Amino acid sequence: MKRITLILLTLFLISGNLMAQASEAVPMADKLREDGKIWVVVAVIAVIFAGIAVNMLRIDAKLRKIEKELNIK
Repeated sequence: MKRITLILLTLFLISGNLMAQASEAVPMADKLREDGKIWVVVAVIAVIFAGIAVNMLRIDAKLRKIEKELNIK
């Protein structure tokens, strides 16, 4: 129960910070949106996350193979 409470409290505090930041104007982000370069930033971040996900899946597959060879459940 303490763990769930701690997780919910953490998520609540993080969401509060995000809402506070949304009200401020960021000149750099506005400039990137005007130039259309924001999509380059989004694409780079998406590629990085996709790479991390693929790497995690490969590691998981290798671990399953090793566990199967060693008969670990």
